Amino acid sequence: MENSMNEFRILKLTFAIAVTTLVKVNQGFDDIQSNGPQTTPSPTIRPTNPGTTNTNTPGPTTTANTAITSMTSNRPTNDAILPQEIDIQNVMGHLNALQKIADSGNGTRAVDTTGFNQTLDYIVDTLQKKTNFRITRSYFPVRRFELDGDPVFSSSINNIYMTTYNYSSNIAESDYTVARYSTSVNFQDPVELVVIPNLGCDSVDWDNAKPSVDGKVVLVERGVCGFTDKAEFAMKYNATAILIYNHGNTENDVKPITINLGQRNQIPALFLSNTIGEQLLAASQDPMNNITVNISIAIRNESPAPVGNICADTPEGDPTQTILLGSHSDSVSAGPGINDNGSGSAANLEIALVLAKLYNNTMYKKYNYRVRFCWWGAEELGLLGSQDHASKAKNATIPGERLTDYLVNLNYDMLASPNFIFGIYDDKTANNDTPAYALPGCKNINELFSHWFTDQQLPWTETPLNGRSDYGPFLAEGIVSGGLFSGAESRKSVVERNYYDQILGTGLGGLYDTPYDSCYHKACDSIHNINVFAYARMVQAAAYALEYLGTHQNLTGYLYPAGRPTRSDDATSRQDYDSINEYFGLPYF
Repeated sequence: MENSMNEFRILKLTFAIAVTTLVKVNQGFDDIQSNGPQTTPSPTIRPTNPGTTNTNTPGPTTTANTAITSMTSNRPTNDAILPQEIDIQNVMGHLNALQKIADSGNGTRAVDTTGFNQTLDYIVDTLQKKTNFRITRSYFPVRRFELDGDPVFSSSINNIYMTTYNYSSNIAESDYTVARYSTSVNFQDPVELVVIPNLGCDSVDWDNAKPSVDGKVVLVERGVCGFTDKAEFAMKYNATAILIYNHGNTENDVKPITINLGQRNQIPALFLSNTIGEQLLAASQDPMNNITVNISIAIRNESPAPVGNICADTPEGDPTQTILLGSHSDSVSAGPGINDNGSGSAANLEIALVLAKLYNNTMYKKYNYRVRFCWWGAEELGLLGSQDHASKAKNATIPGERLTDYLVNLNYDMLASPNFIFGIYDDKTANNDTPAYALPGCKNINELFSHWFTDQQLPWTETPLNGRSDYGPFLAEGIVSGGLFSGAESRKSVVERNYYDQILGTGLGGLYDTPYDSCYHKACDSIHNINVFAYARMVQAAAYALEYLGTHQNLTGYLYPAGRPTRSDDATSRQDYDSINEYFGLPYF
């Protein structure tokens, strides 16, 4: 009961912070609407999003009224028609519909639930009623994962000192957790434990393990490389099971955590507390000790769940030159996911509806390029829908369905965070093995968005293009990618808050040292978690980018100035974008 009360207090505090942020910013919405945009001061410090930066991410730079050197600088953004036709009330109507769907589906829209299936139905029904777009609904299998009873884990020293460790579904009370997508196992006899030296991130570590890993249970410390990397090494070296233990570097890194090894994992896996891991490590360092373990894990044997992707194509435009707009349609199981990613799904849907309406207006020039709007399933389980689509497109031979028919992928995932940033994916932070021919186009997309925000006298922030959302599988294959992101669990810095205050007006820059979205992957990510002011601007920016690209006279040259391969064979064969790192906000290394 005490734990439940503590969780309730935390939830109340989280919701209170979110509401406070929304009130402070949204109260200024009408002022900005009535008084027009604020005059941009100069100079302005525009910080890079500090929450998810990597070693390639540049620090803060002075960019007030930065000159845009690409072709985007010559066209006033206020001349664009598509963004002017966006009515935020219509977009909010879609979000309200998604909230109702979640409310009727046990508070979630996660895959393999009625909430998710009804989300797809809503998108398809709306498109069918209001557009003449060609709609396809394709399915792919997703491996289900559910324990069939509590696991058992024990250890023994020289068959004398036996310890059985405590398991609880409440992580705070448990000594260990079962890794998501662990396989079943039931040892008939205890199996010898082998400690992997260092952190198990290199073949040398596994080669140097004494005795040999083959047929043993391995113990490895968390750190440096991903959990999937450690598990893949364990499978490669024919380990019977893997035990990963927390490193204990901070007080928050002592208890066990829930980890995800991805759908391809084929080894039994537990994650141990730092205390248990260190005890086993210490015992193994005595050469007189023979450490054995016993493990029993039962996973329900269920058939995979069919999960859907939706794509809708304009009937006009060259299908071999396609502009792709994507957003994921699923939430996490913990909540309704109205910001993550109802906001992106609804934005994508409304832009499609407005474009269809304009196409029916003879005064609006139809694009030379086909536009495809897609809603990906199972992003929260590891970008599975977008990966499935990209994989099938890579092998397709029908014109219009091939991966090389895509010119650009614009991704919209979380556009309405309460403590928002106007985040633009930063081409400079793309992985080093991203095909080089795609990078100039990524830079142009970055500049396209930054030009719009600058021209609208709005702040903007570069955010890492690190593969954390559904553009990852496309960018890895050399498809130019970009998009918008309003922030997730990371905290807004004081420099960033001051920069946004300076441009939007004092008090409108949000709260520093507070998450961009305090309800990220929580039950409180509801319709009350939407910053309407930020959301309206983000949807308009997305609409502007589509119209700019759609009306470009030479889009291929703009996106691929050095040319591109006619087939995707020259793209990277290795997916270095970690496709499971977004799963439920869990750590992945």
